[in-house]
Formats: sequence, C-alpha cells, structure tokens
Amino acid sequence: MNQLETFLRIAGFLHFGILVASASTPHALNWRQNLASLHPFLRKLFWVYGIFIVLVIIAFGVLTLRHTADMAAGVPLGRSLCIFIGIFWLARLLVQLFVFDARPFLTNWFYKLGYHVLTVVFVYFVVVYWMAALMGKG
Repeated sequence: MNQLETFLRIAGFLHFGILVASASTPHALNWRQNLASLHPFLRKLFWVYGIFIVLVIIAFGVLTLRHTADMAAGVPLGRSLCIFIGIFWLARLLVQLFVFDARPFLTNWFYKLGYHVLTVVFVYFVVVYWMAALMGKG
C-alpha cells in the first residue's frame, strides 16, 4: 500500500468519525426546541435532508474504503469519485468558513474543539481527495 492509499483509508474512516460527531448535532443545536416553530412539513424536510447527508457520508466512507486502490491509481472511475468527493468537501469547508456563524452554539470547550476538529477534517478531505484526483498513478 502506498502513501496515497494510506491517506485515502484514513479519509474513509474519518467519514464514520464525522457521523459519530454529527449524532450529537440535534442535541447540541437544540433541534427539538429550535425547529418546533417550523411548519411540520419544513421540520420533516429538515430531518430528511439530514438523513440524506448522513447516507452520502456513509457512501463516501464505504466507497473510499472499498475502492482505495482504484482511487489512488487514478483509474477513471476512481479519479471521478475523488473529484466528486473533493468538490463536496470543498463546498462544505467553504460553508464552514464563510456561511455558518457557529459562535452562538459554541458554548463550551467541547463544542469549540469539535468545531475546529471538523474544520481540520474537512481540510484533510479536500487535500487528500484532490491529491488522489490529480496525482493518481493513472
């Protein structure tokens, strides 16, 4: 296994770490109270969007772990997958940095640490997937 494959495997496992962290989001952001004023349709839509994002992150983790060698080798489908995942996490990183103002919710050291760790993980994803897309052996 080469270094790029190792970085991709780490990225694959990190997706599941993000899911563990995201499981605390409804409690940390007090969704029960903060979403209560929404129309029931919008409240359900919010939850459905969250579930679909979870499914995408699971897919990214599983696909990365299952197809690490192809992604690192620059096989066209592997490279395309790296580009897609890289774009996804770049967009998420930009939202983290320039759209969301999480400060009102970073009420303790644990939430602050988690927020900054997530930002570092998003950067890692962008670097690793773009590196695989651009520098794969193929």
